[in-house]
Amino acid sequence: MTPFKSLLEKKVFNRNHIIEMLSATGENYELLLKKAYEVKQQYIGNKVYFRGLVELSNICSKNCYYCGIRHDNKKVKRYAVTDDEVIECARYAHNRQWGSLVLQSGELNTPAFTNRIEKLLREIKKIGNGALGVTLSCGEQTEEVFRRWFEAGVHRYLLRIESATPELYANIHPNDANHSYQNRIDTLKLLQKCGYQTGTGVMIGLPFQTIEHLADDLIFMRDFDIDMCGMGPYIEHEDTPLYAHRDKLPSLQQRLQLSFKMIACLRIIMKDINIASTTALQTIDPKGRENGLKAGSNIIMPNITPVKYHDNYNLYKGKPAIPEETDEYLKGLEKQINDAGDEIAYGVWGDPLHFFARKNNT
Repeated sequence: MTPFKSLLEKKVFNRNHIIEMLSATGENYELLLKKAYEVKQQYIGNKVYFRGLVELSNICSKNCYYCGIRHDNKKVKRYAVTDDEVIECARYAHNRQWGSLVLQSGELNTPAFTNRIEKLLREIKKIGNGALGVTLSCGEQTEEVFRRWFEAGVHRYLLRIESATPELYANIHPNDANHSYQNRIDTLKLLQKCGYQTGTGVMIGLPFQTIEHLADDLIFMRDFDIDMCGMGPYIEHEDTPLYAHRDKLPSLQQRLQLSFKMIACLRIIMKDINIASTTALQTIDPKGRENGLKAGSNIIMPNITPVKYHDNYNLYKGKPAIPEETDEYLKGLEKQINDAGDEIAYGVWGDPLHFFARKNNT
């Protein structure tokens, strides 16, 4: 057995092991992806879970240096999907036997916003007598808000750390109370305390980012004991401050391959969590989501936001044109998933097994 194959068979991975895996090239890179897919098959099977994604609003109170919908970007046409449209999206997902819905938005903390989310959750839970699982990704909130939303029916929450290294986090956010690294950490802990299936994620290929930073991101997710992860390549947006550092970026193909390595390493390290194959992968390569499945991911989020809003949720440039979710398009997506060796699990929530193991151990 080669030294790299021996590395992949380890039960416990230290920082140096992870750095070596993230540095894999050629045959070792293929071995890494193969091992991750084997781990996925062994621990969670070949089922892929659909989450119908609704990009609820691009109105945001934050000014993150990397994000196209940051508050101070005056070129953005702001929007909010109406309540009726959200409910129609939820019915669409339910009628196609997708187990879950994701509501994602810019970050707001106003009473009007939190009340609206609570109302929407209660309406969504009426569909099919609570048949749809719900994930939220609506930024940092208070414990009171998280508990209200949980009681209204949401049970998963994604809050991306973006970088687990405080110094790098500071490079990509303003230095003020509204963009505090510690607040982000505290909010993730709060989500676990409130009983959520808790997810996070990072951007891969940022300016100033090293392989060591990425290894520390994986260690952070392992030690924090997350249940799910959504991460993908950083893609620059010309209307953001971080765009000034685009000369420090790896190529798009390098960022894509590094993203597959991150997915594979996380699957090997955290065997039973849910890992999304994100839209950003598809931005660089039309088969990016399919290849993400081959690297160890098991979640795909078809975008079911009403078409008229698609062009305005631009977190980054080059976001792929999102086709209307016609039956023909969905058949093609299912074929891609089957070609990757997996199959769609219809009519189930697809909760991460890791959550129940973590809950039983506390």
